[in-house]
Amino acid sequence: MARLPRLTLADQPHHIVQRGNNRETIFVDSADHEMMLGLLGENAVRHGVAIHAYVQMENHLHLLATPSTAEALPQWIQAVGRRYVRYFNDRHARTGTLWEGRYKSTLIQPERYLLACMVYMDLNPVRAGLVAEARDYPWSSYGHYAGLRHDKLLTPHPLYWALGNTPFAREAAYAELVRAGISEGDQVLLTDGVLRGWAVGDRQFLESLQRTTERRVRKARPGRPRNPSGSTP
Repeated sequence: MARLPRLTLADQPHHIVQRGNNRETIFVDSADHEMMLGLLGENAVRHGVAIHAYVQMENHLHLLATPSTAEALPQWIQAVGRRYVRYFNDRHARTGTLWEGRYKSTLIQPERYLLACMVYMDLNPVRAGLVAEARDYPWSSYGHYAGLRHDKLLTPHPLYWALGNTPFAREAAYAELVRAGISEGDQVLLTDGVLRGWAVGDRQFLESLQRTTERRVRKARPGRPRNPSGSTP
């Protein structure tokens, strides 16, 4: 089956995943993590992308970001990817590709799924058994939103600001969201959405989104389509 073209829209949050080729390591040590964060921030400013959240695992990374134009997101990811590969290959005396094909991405309905996506990302190291709690993992945006450190890379989404009237209230509310976790259904939806390219949102959001593009935004319902007379063709 032919893969779907990516759906990228200006001023909409996108969940992005980039994996190492054959799931190989893309971050060997803290210097690699820091280099990637620097490249993400530098090129986000250059291309007009607001980074809301991230988590860097050993062999992949997740990003949650809003581009200012439809072209900004792919330009940003491609610029970061090219420079990081050159850096990584030079530093670790290797050659060849680093990434597992093209990056994967999907649109997120902010009101329903943006905070859930942030929680999903922050719990990735916990699900992988790397740490007991999200606060213990240094290479995610959790520390910023829970008040443990300031991360200049990030642009908090308005929905985060709406969690409370003071920094302490917002930090406590977000930490509680992560402590509570997300449902298994939302976890599956967010995973399938980004890996398969289906937009993540409720029916009204998906129907509205579909009117803006000829590219399908959600998985087709099972079964054969019906013709206008109501009988199966």
